[in-house]
Amino acid sequence: MLYLDRPAVPWRGRLWSHLISDVSYAELHAFAEALGAPRRGFDRDHYDIPAERFPMAVWLGARVVPSRDLVRLLRDSGLRRPKHLTHPRPPHPARDLALRAPGLG
Repeated sequence: MLYLDRPAVPWRGRLWSHLISDVSYAELHAFAEALGAPRRGFDRDHYDIPAERFPMAVWLGARVVPSRDLVRLLRDSGLRRPKHLTHPRPPHPARDLALRAPGLG
């Protein structure tokens, strides 16, 4: 299932939502692509979605939940990647494939 919070985070003159999946990163990336969200909008375990894409995300099937529920859903699914536990890594094709298609890496 895909979830997002209401646009409330101001940045660069816009309001932003957070889009997550509680199933897989593959589901999240596929949904973001259908939504037209660029890959650069992916941040560890979620996509940052501008307010103008919020209605389309809901129309495509994302469920709107309070912001505090997003972290709980990510933790419960095992897909949470806290900032303090992630380290920048150089691109690696095999790892990137595994992120897109769980079970292949």
